[in-house]
Amino acid sequence: MSAVESRPPAVATSDVVIALTPLMAVVLVVFLITGIAMPVLPLHVHQELGLGTFVVGLVSGSQFAAALVSRIWSGHFADTRGAKRAVVAGLLAAAASGLLYALSLRFTASPITSVSILIAGRALLGGAESFIITGALSWGLALVATQNAGKVIAWIGTALYAAFAVGAPAGGALYARYGFVAIALATTLVPLLGVLLILPLRGVTPIRRPKPSLATVLRAVLMPGFGLAFSSIGFGAITTFITLLFVSQGWAPAWLGLSTFAAAFMATRIVFGHLPDRIGGAKIALVSVLLEAAGQALIWLAPSPGLALAGAVLSGFGYALVYPGLGLEAVHRVPSQSRGLAMGTYTACLDLALGIASPLLGLIAAGAGLRAVFLASTITVLGAAVVATRLLRAPTASDA
Repeated sequence: MSAVESRPPAVATSDVVIALTPLMAVVLVVFLITGIAMPVLPLHVHQELGLGTFVVGLVSGSQFAAALVSRIWSGHFADTRGAKRAVVAGLLAAAASGLLYALSLRFTASPITSVSILIAGRALLGGAESFIITGALSWGLALVATQNAGKVIAWIGTALYAAFAVGAPAGGALYARYGFVAIALATTLVPLLGVLLILPLRGVTPIRRPKPSLATVLRAVLMPGFGLAFSSIGFGAITTFITLLFVSQGWAPAWLGLSTFAAAFMATRIVFGHLPDRIGGAKIALVSVLLEAAGQALIWLAPSPGLALAGAVLSGFGYALVYPGLGLEAVHRVPSQSRGLAMGTYTACLDLALGIASPLLGLIAAGAGLRAVFLASTITVLGAAVVATRLLRAPTASDA
């Protein structure tokens, strides 16, 4: 195939971190707004608005449903208009979602109206985050050599979950002292800081080659996407329901389970993020999902906060390398000029799983209790092991 037009030279492996640091910084700053809301939204909806666990799941799932709808659009946008433009568009939309959070507070006397506006804000944020993370991944893949694709996927995601780890206690503290209005204000202002960080960076010119059809890309990434979807149910169970589980059991602080999960996830990405490139994406994914399932089961059975936290750590340790492992399988199945679309389509499988599963897990919690959520997630996560096993036997093809 022809050479890439106006594309930066490939970066040596030893320089990958330097090349990715600005993008990681932007992702870290922006996803703080998701981190601060994670432990707070279930409490706000359940305690302040007086709505049930199904609505809690619906509010959380709306973000992922909107991200699902926008993933393919964001991937195509990044491939054709440029990754930098995709990131900036996402940042501006994220700031607008904070305004909807604030507007919802004007209608707390009418919980249905308030939560409807909140869902709209979550949906807008879901679309914004889709553009930000897909654009950042496309940008990173364009900056480094192909053999470092797994590191790009792992390390940019590390910044995302570092934001979750820091954001959870920060969000809990803000909410305790100032209420949900502080969350709304932060969601409006923090993305604008991200715009200031991103504007000085040089973008990369999109690759001008004939692109395969959407159907071709879908077929290429469908199997890794299924694995990601199954594995992500465990992530959804923790991010939406572990705070409520801690509250129901009288375990304090309530945000600690979520923050512990994110810290374990981040540490694993930093220390072991190179393994998918070195060992193979499917092999790493298989081991990872088995560890994640064990962690979910431990949370289900835990009689004490210590064992529940151990389950959160094991879940974070396992889930950390599923996305880069299976993502590496996905990008190796498409040509380089369509990797933004491939990553958007692949990540859409995560959004589909969480958009559907969060309300369903809420129904399980309402009918069988919060512990049953983690039994259901354990069984579902094991489905990803079947997918990873099949990928080990399937050939990959890339033009890289």
